[in-house]
Amino acid sequence: MSLLPILRYPDARLHKIAKPVAVVDDRIRRLVDDMFETMYASRGIGLAATQVDVHERVIVIDVSEDRSDPLVLINPKLVAVSDEMMVGDEGCLSVPTIYDKVERHARVTVEALDRDGRTCHVEAEDLLAVCVQHEMDHLMGKVFVEYLSPLKRNRIRSKMLKRSRDDESVA
Repeated sequence: MSLLPILRYPDARLHKIAKPVAVVDDRIRRLVDDMFETMYASRGIGLAATQVDVHERVIVIDVSEDRSDPLVLINPKLVAVSDEMMVGDEGCLSVPTIYDKVERHARVTVEALDRDGRTCHVEAEDLLAVCVQHEMDHLMGKVFVEYLSPLKRNRIRSKMLKRSRDDESVA
């Protein structure tokens, strides 16, 4: 396994739409393993392949406190969403240290393939439901800051560009 570099907002590659995975093979399983390692090392709870510059429909999630409940969603599709909405602070590994309120469905049902290519259905609520929706947005080329006002989004963009320049001058 290896750590993968995470793209940082406003990198244009974060806006690419991911293509469906044709076959769940050793390459995809290796990607899943590397994504989990990267997510855990970055202290995240979810990671979409888009964020590591692989534009295929693969998501890894683990919202458990002790990192004991890994979830793999390959070619995920939302098959049901609740009418009930919830608002919570969201953050993103591609937009580090930035958090803001986003409205999401409180419950979702997802159909996907698991790590072995078997069809699975996941009923998610609360934090897991938010995480699933957030990561699925990444597969559609959308970053959570796009839910924010243009003013906030531009401030975040400027802050991230400055941070990127500062990082480059140190390296």
